[in-house]
Amino acid sequence: MTTQRETVKAVTVAGVDPSGGAGVLADLKTFSALGAYGCGVVCALTAQNTRAVTGISAVEPAFVKLQLQTLFDDIRVDAAKVGMLGTAAVIEAVAEVLAEPRQRTELRHRIVDPVMVAKSGDTLLPKPAVAMLREALLPQATMITPNLPEAGILLDSRPPETLTEMRRAAERLRRLMADDGQRWVLVKGGHLDGDPHDLLHDGDRMIEYESVRVPTRNTHGTGCTLSSAIAALVPQRSDVPMAVEAARRYLHAAIVAADGLRISRTEGGHGPVHHFHALWRP
Repeated sequence: MTTQRETVKAVTVAGVDPSGGAGVLADLKTFSALGAYGCGVVCALTAQNTRAVTGISAVEPAFVKLQLQTLFDDIRVDAAKVGMLGTAAVIEAVAEVLAEPRQRTELRHRIVDPVMVAKSGDTLLPKPAVAMLREALLPQATMITPNLPEAGILLDSRPPETLTEMRRAAERLRRLMADDGQRWVLVKGGHLDGDPHDLLHDGDRMIEYESVRVPTRNTHGTGCTLSSAIAALVPQRSDVPMAVEAARRYLHAAIVAADGLRISRTEGGHGPVHHFHALWRP
């Protein structure tokens, strides 16, 4: 007699990039590629392609809250990836639902990717919303995954410029989170010159990951993809560092395969990574 394996269920709470390279659509691709059933709650709409963000329209906070509550009433979700939320009011709505007793008990993994600036350089989170993110959402996260500019914004300082400064930033960011249970900060060092270094910190351990930089412009949605990969894999791995390492390997392979995709009709943009690189090649 065979025992059916419990299906891992992950939800992305984020904005929609209609080009499919980032946001909810990229997260759902990542969940599927890594063996998790994907759900999605839409918090913002964007007019976006590989070259620019030309418009943002926020979803009403009450409807964001209704989406989440309706989902959680029916489906027990193992992990949530929280990405672009758009406004302070939407951040507050998401934080209120995640703080409800059922979610505090059942939703064991809450990965917050503090999306603030698009790959094109366009601002995705206005300054008034940063304080709400810092005060209402980060304390509830089990992991936050800022890149260096985002780390600087969260800490109200300039971005780290060296590996030593990354370590200090990781320690300071960890203090923005709750002290109960395991809480992790993953500071992504891709903005520094040379091969990328990421730091994973839980208040005690400082784990360094290294990888080889891939020479490509097609890196749109790498932050979304990494955080959603972690959300998909943490429930399937025995510990968090193993899940992060597996997520980084998946992203690296997706970047390596990215140049095989031909998405944009023009040159000069940032194309998406290839989320299904293990399943099909262009």
